Amino acid sequence: MEEREENLVQTEVLPKKSWQSILLPAGIILLIILAGLGTGYFLSRSGGAGSQVLKTMDGAQVVQGSKEVGIKDEKVFRDTTEGKLEVNDGSLVEEGSHKLIRPGGASQTAYLTSSVVDLNQFVGQCVQVWGETFVAQKAGWLMDVGRIKLLDKCPEGV
Repeated sequence: MEEREENLVQTEVLPKKSWQSILLPAGIILLIILAGLGTGYFLSRSGGAGSQVLKTMDGAQVVQGSKEVGIKDEKVFRDTTEGKLEVNDGSLVEEGSHKLIRPGGASQTAYLTSSVVDLNQFVGQCVQVWGETFVAQKAGWLMDVGRIKLLDKCPEGV
């Protein structure tokens, strides 16, 4: 008789994955996500009286606080001036929704508009503004304000 050699292939039987081996990493990941969300929520609520600097999608910094509001991008908003903010009644110049009374008299008044900041929040206050100067038809200086900061005192002569 011929002896046959059978080639037997030995296979390992892998144990089925238990639910514990799947749930444990998923649970840890879920805890990390929840901790991050909780921390973010807490930090957003505890801003206090100081300014908060946030980043927009394009990388510009947005300042939000009790003393300063707007976009902190000095490449776009490179012009700056100081004075007392008033609503423009249109009696002298109809350009700009607001005007900034500056030292030196009426000829130094800057007329303002803003697509970023609500200027009405600062009416009657002494402020520093950053913006972009536009060509005006009648105003000596017309500026689109991108950032505004409350000052402790007005410039001399205002």
